[in-house]
Amino acid sequence: MERREFKAESKRLLDLMVNSIYTHREIFLRELISNASDAIDKIYYKALTDESLSFNKDEYYIRITPDKENRILKISDTGIGMTKEDLENNLGVIAKSGSLQFKKENELKDGYDIIGQFGVGFYSAFMVADTVTVISKAFGSDEAYKWESRGVDGYTIEPCTKDSFGTEITLKIKENTEDENYDEYLEEYRLKSIIKKYSDFIRYPIKMNVTGRKLKEGSENEYEDYIEEQVINSMIPIWRKNKSELTEEDYHKFYSEKHYGFDKPLKYIHTSVEGNISYKAILFIPEKTPYDFYTKEYEKGLELYSNGVMIMNKCGELLPDYFSFVKGIVDSEDLSLNISREILQHDRQLKLIAKNIKSKVKSELESMLKNERDKYETFYKSFGRQLKFGVYNDFGANKDVLQDLLMFYSSKEKKMVTLGEYVSRMAEDQKYIYYATGESIERIEKLPQTEVVLDKGYEILYFTDDVDEFAIKMLMNYKEKEFKSVSSGDLGIETEESKNSEEQNKENKDLFDAMKNILSDKIKEVKASNKLKHHPVCLSTYGELSIEMEKILSAMPDGGNIKADKVLEINTNHSVFKALKGAYDNDKDKLSLYTELLYNQALLIEGLSINDPVEFTNNICKLML
Repeated sequence: MERREFKAESKRLLDLMVNSIYTHREIFLRELISNASDAIDKIYYKALTDESLSFNKDEYYIRITPDKENRILKISDTGIGMTKEDLENNLGVIAKSGSLQFKKENELKDGYDIIGQFGVGFYSAFMVADTVTVISKAFGSDEAYKWESRGVDGYTIEPCTKDSFGTEITLKIKENTEDENYDEYLEEYRLKSIIKKYSDFIRYPIKMNVTGRKLKEGSENEYEDYIEEQVINSMIPIWRKNKSELTEEDYHKFYSEKHYGFDKPLKYIHTSVEGNISYKAILFIPEKTPYDFYTKEYEKGLELYSNGVMIMNKCGELLPDYFSFVKGIVDSEDLSLNISREILQHDRQLKLIAKNIKSKVKSELESMLKNERDKYETFYKSFGRQLKFGVYNDFGANKDVLQDLLMFYSSKEKKMVTLGEYVSRMAEDQKYIYYATGESIERIEKLPQTEVVLDKGYEILYFTDDVDEFAIKMLMNYKEKEFKSVSSGDLGIETEESKNSEEQNKENKDLFDAMKNILSDKIKEVKASNKLKHHPVCLSTYGELSIEMEKILSAMPDGGNIKADKVLEINTNHSVFKALKGAYDNDKDKLSLYTELLYNQALLIEGLSINDPVEFTNNICKLML
């Protein structure tokens, strides 16, 4: 019997296949089952084009047979089989695809397609087997042949006997090593789990004898093992069914079975696209945040299938980060089964699918916001932060996609509102979209800086998430209306107080300079406030960095000593100001005491820590003496 050598390039590719291409060795079973399904597809095609043939699906199946004692695993099918020439051409040259050639030569009908790359996928068997034996008899032939190989050493082909057409692949499973447990590929439970994971939606039955336990006949407490043939795969995926056949309960059950979450999804999207790129997808928008969603451990992505065969458990390339909460599956006949993660990142068709999915999810969220407001607010409570981060991330590249989906608490409505709703209510003389930042709605409502804006009847958006202000700074404006913090030095509001503050700044320049010198580099300026009505003091800022941003950045490990340029604003109509003027005229020590107290009071109002709490309490005590 002649041993034939692989070509040099095939040897290198086989070595690469076994050691590099696939991360998980279990993938070999997916590949061999896919090839078996492919072979049955070819019989189906012949039945479509040859009126003398009939195709009874009950006669076509794939069988998995483990033999632990002899370390043998068999994968057999009742497909079209291979001739000697087929074995030579398809298995003698690695990565030559019999199915791909078949696909090119024939135009398939009725939605069936051939996906198996019989070559690269087949040779994944050598990841778990020392020897691979293929016995095959082609449909319509009286002869059968055996192909056998131990890997890079080459292969042999010789005649053999086989009762019926089809292919039987026998793997001599490797012995265990310190790093790998090959025994698992002979265990019923492990084989079942691999089939369910990767090949559950192969459209032909995958049969296997399974061991069960039952009460012995005539006994009440004695059990015995029995063996029965089971179909392991479910065969018909939910996404290939017509929407009219399915109920909401069917989608919820699928969501639960796939372990997408312990909640019920707020929305599901069942879509089928035909055209330049064809795919089917079922997408879910969850109700609750996964426990690890906002951690580095969370892995986004959709399950990716090629014609019912899983390619990847979580394909991150299908979702932008800001929609990483979406769960579900995508199944496309246009993707190669053997596509690797590296190739996926550059695959044009995958990018088209991802673009369509992004549009579909956005459209569904917009519809929910418009027509099911309560549901949207539930969603936003869980995942709104991710949308806001999406606005901020990538230097604002996605802000136009996301800005209409944002919501913030409104001082006027006392509930969450969109930016569009805010702008639609703006007064004619209102220049800006006003916002205030703080740890909670309750704390923001007590901020002195909100007084003048609220007195004008203007609405204020409350920012309580640490990402809110960063996102808005990146957004810059909405419908040509700029955002303005109530803590900004200039609110753009003309009032009697603003005219008065200019006069007070001139009149009390020496007092404010003295207070600035007392506080040294802690503040940029002391000035008369044009925004305070009832409170004696507050802080405002110069520049883009706000006080709230300072707090967030300072809390980060690498935040450094980042400080906002603070302005101490004094209410010149408050009785405290009279005390300041009196101290400036008569008692410089008391002026220093009052200035430090007012500065620390302003810090506390903003939720900032004071530099020296002991000194602060001592200063309060001095006032009591």
